[in-house]
Amino acid sequence: MYKQWPEMTKDLSEILKEMRTGTPDTMSAFSALAKAALAPKALDAKTKELLALGIAVAIRCDACVAFHAEAAVKRGATRDEIMETMGMAIYMGAGPSVMYAAQAVEAYDQFAAKQRES
Repeated sequence: MYKQWPEMTKDLSEILKEMRTGTPDTMSAFSALAKAALAPKALDAKTKELLALGIAVAIRCDACVAFHAEAAVKRGATRDEIMETMGMAIYMGAGPSVMYAAQAVEAYDQFAAKQRES
C-alpha cells in the first residue's frame, strides 16, 4: 500500500510538462482556472487545499491526492486538520474514501517529513 508520494509528484510534473507543450491552450486555461479557484478570498489558500484534498479522496484520484497533500503541507496544514478533512471525505465518499483517506494521510506525512529534512 505504501506509495512514494513525493516521487509521484516529481514524475507527474515531468509528464505534465508534455501536456503543457502538446495542449498549450487547454493547459493555460486550466492553470488560469486553478489560479482563480485557489486565490484567497472568503476562504484562505490552506482551507482551499484541504477542500481539494478531501475531494481528491472522495473521487479517488491518486495524483490529486499527491499534489494537494503536498500543497496542504506548503500552506501550513496540520496533521489534525488533515485528519478532520479526511473525516469529511469519508463521510461524503463512504467505504472507498476510507482507503483513500489512509493514503492521503500517508502522503501528507511523507511531504511533511521531506519539508522537515529541508
